[in-house]
Amino acid sequence: MNPDVLIVGAGPVGLTMAAELTRYGLMVRIIDEAPERTDKSKALVVWPRTLEHLDRLGLASTFVSNGLKATHGRFFSREKELASISLNLGDTPYPFALMIPQSETERLLTEHLASVSVTVERSVKLTAITVNKDAVTVVLTGPNAGLETLTIPWLIACDGAHSTVRHALNAPFEGDTLPTSWVLADVHLSGPISIDSVEIHLHSEGILGLFPISSNRFRVIANTQTQETKDPTLANIQTLLDQRDGRGLQATDPIWLAAFNINERKIANFRHNRIFLAGDAAHIHSPAGGQGMNTGMQDAFNLAWKLVLVHRELVAQQSSSLLLDSYNAERSPVAAKVLQGAGALTRMATLDNAFLRGVRNTLIHFLTGFDVVQQTLSDTITELAISYPESPLNGKSSGTPKPGERAPIRAGELPVSAGDSPRFTLYADPSPDAEQFLACFPQLLESKTRPPFAPGTICLVRPDGYVAFSADTNAWVQADAYMTNLIYGPLEKVHLSA
Repeated sequence: MNPDVLIVGAGPVGLTMAAELTRYGLMVRIIDEAPERTDKSKALVVWPRTLEHLDRLGLASTFVSNGLKATHGRFFSREKELASISLNLGDTPYPFALMIPQSETERLLTEHLASVSVTVERSVKLTAITVNKDAVTVVLTGPNAGLETLTIPWLIACDGAHSTVRHALNAPFEGDTLPTSWVLADVHLSGPISIDSVEIHLHSEGILGLFPISSNRFRVIANTQTQETKDPTLANIQTLLDQRDGRGLQATDPIWLAAFNINERKIANFRHNRIFLAGDAAHIHSPAGGQGMNTGMQDAFNLAWKLVLVHRELVAQQSSSLLLDSYNAERSPVAAKVLQGAGALTRMATLDNAFLRGVRNTLIHFLTGFDVVQQTLSDTITELAISYPESPLNGKSSGTPKPGERAPIRAGELPVSAGDSPRFTLYADPSPDAEQFLACFPQLLESKTRPPFAPGTICLVRPDGYVAFSADTNAWVQADAYMTNLIYGPLEKVHLSA
């Protein structure tokens, strides 16, 4: 059978996209130029919000059992600790940073796809794209240099920073390359270092980051004073540790040594008719904060349910464009904020001016002593604070949580929309109005209500766990109007009475 969707790129973002679309019943084909999945640690952290999304796939516990839990981010100036930021302050089932190599992330997702009969086609390259109103036609070359022409309804580019699809679309990848050089090492460390914390060492010569991978294996990352691009040696890494850490850590048995530069770039629109871009194909960031891979995976969770509703014609044609356009409207601002924040962290950590470094260190120490700052930093870093306040899918609300916000996750409840079809979830007290509301939209709503988040309220939660509509229990007419507009269009913001 011809696939409904062709996914180009089988890194974490493409694999996540394939898993979500397959769960919802679409026929997916996923290709990658590389002959094998990565064996490098690369992106190391999976944040709580991503784990919450993975829970709907039934994969969160598998990821957690294969990773290492880090609960703090610690800042140092030589041996002096400037600050410790707790990563377990959020109201989430996963109050930690899950440290897991990208090679493991890709393995787990690939094995999951294999369990649902989806195989990554490797050494397959996309060489041409033609787009018309109703389909996308591509030319593929396989491992035996054979040509294949394929026509599909949808194409999703998850093919990384050098995206073939993005180049074919002539979509400008606007931004800059930072004027600094960096090295990383995946090594074994011995000495006085904890495996439950991410450490950032701020030194006059630059930054040193230490990220746990296993009981004695760590990622070391640092900026350098030279513009050389050749990979570092183990001796180079040891010199950086001696200079910027000062605790006598010893690096041995390197698994991966590499030099790199930091790019900060983003496309203007993540949707081009029937083609969508996600992950590094749409936005690349500084590794500061470890947000890049997670942002891309959450691109996939955002797009998948919308594409399924449109492809399966569960919404009318009038609603389709706005529903699909909401992918860019929601995810582009998130990517822009990540890019801005990661860039600011990188520049703050690599200050050249001694006076400004002193001010920075004092502020870090002072501000992180406040609970509200700790909470804000924790929610931001763990991505629990991600929201879509300006989404065109938001119904105007008189209740809380507000539309566009992450819906609370309560112990003992199944994840929303964990089945084989994208469904909204109704949080409300049982009543004849609630039963009638459920009966009106059987294809788009879970069949039963869940207890309200606050007494006397009703709330609709989207398939990706964000609030769509919230109001008091007298607003059933407005709730009905919201769902009717969503299905039949044109979608309009619903104006509720006070």
